[in-house]
Amino acid sequence: MKLIRDKVAGLDIHRDTVVACCRVHHQGRRVALTKGTFATTTKGLKELVDWLSEASVTTIAMEATGVYWKPVYYSLEGHFEELWLCNAQHVKNVPGRKTDLNDAEWLADVASHGMVRPSFIPPTEIRQLRELTRYRKTQVDMRNQQIQRLEKVLQDAGIKLSSVASGVWSKSAKEIIEAMIAGERDPAVLAQMAKSRMRAKIPQLEEALSGHFGAHHATVSREIIDHIGYLDATIASLTTAIGILLIPYEAAFTILCSITGISEITAQILIAEMGVDMSRFPTPGHLCAWAGVAPASYESAGKRRAAGTRKGGTWLRRSLIEAAHAAVRVKGSYFSAQYIRIARHRGPNKAVVAVANSMLAVAWHLLTNGTLYEDPGADYFTKRHDPTIEAKRLQRRIEALGYEVTVSANVA
Repeated sequence: MKLIRDKVAGLDIHRDTVVACCRVHHQGRRVALTKGTFATTTKGLKELVDWLSEASVTTIAMEATGVYWKPVYYSLEGHFEELWLCNAQHVKNVPGRKTDLNDAEWLADVASHGMVRPSFIPPTEIRQLRELTRYRKTQVDMRNQQIQRLEKVLQDAGIKLSSVASGVWSKSAKEIIEAMIAGERDPAVLAQMAKSRMRAKIPQLEEALSGHFGAHHATVSREIIDHIGYLDATIASLTTAIGILLIPYEAAFTILCSITGISEITAQILIAEMGVDMSRFPTPGHLCAWAGVAPASYESAGKRRAAGTRKGGTWLRRSLIEAAHAAVRVKGSYFSAQYIRIARHRGPNKAVVAVANSMLAVAWHLLTNGTLYEDPGADYFTKRHDPTIEAKRLQRRIEALGYEVTVSANVA
């Protein structure tokens, strides 16, 4: 097998230790292997950097192991020509001979022969932004869980508030729950707290609020509401910090927000997950495949079968799917028309993924060219066809139904 790189190191990373193997090729096809074990503390990683530098290593390959690769990667970053983080599924060793030293040697071997590709690691500023957006997302999910838990408490107490109100966290519902926690139990008094359009449902509210809300329900509800308030403050604080880090990327942020269906929150997540330098992805297809919104392929013995979508970044894919659901609800937009065309034959789920794919491809082109999005409109798929060809196609369909039709151009 052809040798691609002659000074390569492989790192097998664990929580407390790093096993390293330097594979240096000399003239006459002689291979010199040097191995060592280092701690993952700051001192140990400094020793690792010095050891690799003394071996004149130019390329380092390491396996993505949970979060343990991060301190090692960050310590080596900037000291060597190439620093590769490899997908664990792509660098599996031969079964039956697995040791830490063998794994490190195998990583060095596959990297020196070009048998593996490095994963995309964004620059430091984008990584900092990514840490904040991901943590904010976990807090938003936790907030939703707390609201669902509050609903379970009310159901346990026989309070059917969500059967009448839009949810248990609307303005009227929150005031009613606060009154119940304070000790009010009269359904008529509680129903009068309804606001705006909810006042038309006061009779239904009185019936829904007749339950057995006890002291233990009040205690749990109080804790849940306080927790939601804490999460709201946390989310607001994180959003402020994200806004500060996004200042250098204001142009890219504006471009992404111009795309139908992409909100400010989604634009922040897109920048945090994929960065703004689209030169890292040769084509829009590469970006869509990396994000997990491109079709996968499976072929064996000349036969192909459905393989769903490719595995990709969970955080980015989730945000894209949410944005696609928002985009298809915008009437008269290109994405809504695309969704309708695909859903008619392939189903709604595949149609949403296809829209997410198109949205990400559009983002790639816009960020590459530095232009804002202009929606082609819902009639894009019809007006792009040649009228003459379309008329002949419709004529053939009518004739296939047993009718005779004559088509002539409208000179007016």
